[in-house]
Amino acid sequence: MRYLSTRGQAPDLPFCDILLGGLAPDGGLYLPESYPQVSTDDLARWRSLPYADLAFEILSHFIDDIPAEDLRAICRKTYTAEVYGNTRAGSDATAITPVTWLDAGEGSDHKGGLALLELSNGPTLAFKDMAMQLLGNLFEYVLEQRGEQTNILGATSGDTGSAAEYAMRGKHNVRVFMLSPHGRMSAFQRAQMYSLQDENIFNIAVKGMFDDAQDIVKAVSNDHAFKAKYKIGAVNSINWGRVAAQIVYYFAGYFGATASNDQQVDMAVPSGNFGNICAGHIARMMGLPIRRLICATNENDVLDEFFRTGVYRPRSSAETHVTSSPSMDISKASNFERFVFDLVGRDPAVVRDLWRTLESEGSFDLNQTPYRDALAGFGFVSGSSSHADRLATIRATRAAYGVVVDTHTADGLKVAEAYRDEAVPVLVLETAQAVKFEETIREALGEEPPRPDGFAHLESLPQRCEVMPVDVNAVKAFIQAHVAV
Repeated sequence: MRYLSTRGQAPDLPFCDILLGGLAPDGGLYLPESYPQVSTDDLARWRSLPYADLAFEILSHFIDDIPAEDLRAICRKTYTAEVYGNTRAGSDATAITPVTWLDAGEGSDHKGGLALLELSNGPTLAFKDMAMQLLGNLFEYVLEQRGEQTNILGATSGDTGSAAEYAMRGKHNVRVFMLSPHGRMSAFQRAQMYSLQDENIFNIAVKGMFDDAQDIVKAVSNDHAFKAKYKIGAVNSINWGRVAAQIVYYFAGYFGATASNDQQVDMAVPSGNFGNICAGHIARMMGLPIRRLICATNENDVLDEFFRTGVYRPRSSAETHVTSSPSMDISKASNFERFVFDLVGRDPAVVRDLWRTLESEGSFDLNQTPYRDALAGFGFVSGSSSHADRLATIRATRAAYGVVVDTHTADGLKVAEAYRDEAVPVLVLETAQAVKFEETIREALGEEPPRPDGFAHLESLPQRCEVMPVDVNAVKAFIQAHVAV
């Protein structure tokens, strides 16, 4: 399997090369040259597999430059009950991603039912652990095989950073430089990241929004001489390895929510950077029977606006809202380019034209193009949620089902309810455990959310973090000071 850039002006490469590289040299994002197709026979064969073996079966379609037995061993090392053991009452740690039915719906096929796909039982209590733990083990394996080192530069709006740092801490030949928006994350999220004392972990808080941090990462990645000299890699969802790993839990969720291999489901996904739902799009393109992908945004509704109107119009940092679902406070969705590449028939010239228009005019409009009509064929619908909606959804979910959800999952539930019908079950992809957003849960319910064992005094631990202006050169200088070349 070779990987090509959405911009079409970079060489095609095998998986291990793009794993370490992040952005393509032409500024595009890597995608496989084609999506493997799965049959109902494949689904039948995979349905009863443990999560680690399911991961191997799916990832082996995308990764053919790691020997099969080594890849299988990496998957089995990653997806264990010990790693994903932060379960809630009634959850099954051995399932890795349990399906929790809120409303079972009708009959054995759960028509009209509503369920949560638990993705937050990993070490940092967020869905990012599902891919990041695998990425950490893949990085360590490939670097060891090649006798190389890498310096990871990433940006986080809250959960990616801690998931990356917990996956990479103590790993041989890896340093992590993680940018976060200063003062914009929850206290729990800050404590998870800034309390780590590992020598290979560096936290940098920039005085801006997530989009500013993300722009710095892209600018450094596009400085090809600096990137090569300091061996800069990426763990943000611009890294294809992240997206590939996320595809797996769409299949696992489907198996947990259905009784047969031709039954359709709807899947609702809280989305900011479009990485999580992009994995769902690819699973659907592979043949997984997803009827609709429900894209749920918060007040930063750039993606909702696009799916409703055909206009993609990112906002500036000044226009980006600070909300109570902060991991979605994003107005420039990095992975959106991957979807647009598929939407325009995988024509990189069209992608280049659209992004030139975006850079010069601040938006692009598909309404006068053939791609507006093509959009309907990809199964996307969308909606947005507000702070008041989140509070109401958190209260209603606890009252009706006895389940406390986090703010982002509440956005997903709110939008999912708007599209629910009696024909198929809807599966809402959980984003994080509620404790990560304690302030808003307290506002909604008047009490503290449940806190898993081991996290009782997290916020009181010593923290270390460098605070910087939004300045690419300052970040480069920091990297230079902490990396030997």
